[in-house]
Amino acid sequence: MKSTTAPTTTARKLPAGPERQAFLLLRTVFTVAPIIFGLDKFTNLLTDWTMYLAPVVTSTVPMPAQTIMYIVGVVEIVAGLAVALRPRFGSLLVVVWLLGIIVNLLLLGNFFDVALRDFGLLVGALALNRLSPKWAR
Repeated sequence: MKSTTAPTTTARKLPAGPERQAFLLLRTVFTVAPIIFGLDKFTNLLTDWTMYLAPVVTSTVPMPAQTIMYIVGVVEIVAGLAVALRPRFGSLLVVVWLLGIIVNLLLLGNFFDVALRDFGLLVGALALNRLSPKWAR
């Protein structure tokens, strides 16, 4: 009679506590949302994104507003991918990007509700950054 032993695995089981769950939730939303919003800059299905662009931007950057939105879309897609691959770096990229959006909205002098929402997102991205050293492996 042969005796068989179960193969041993060296895989490390990750804890599933609240900190890990918070990290996964934040990483997922800051990956998916920027990619979706970035792709929408090319289709304008969700909204006409050019209405959120402050006139000072179009007067400073010699390009049509929609062309600027294409660039914005690419940056947002890159930010989402950066969060997926390197959450500690990607989350800081999202923080800086959201800060730029907030400044743009304040310069526009309108959409203060959206600026406040984006500030909340900025704080969430900072939380992801603080959780990343422990959980992003």
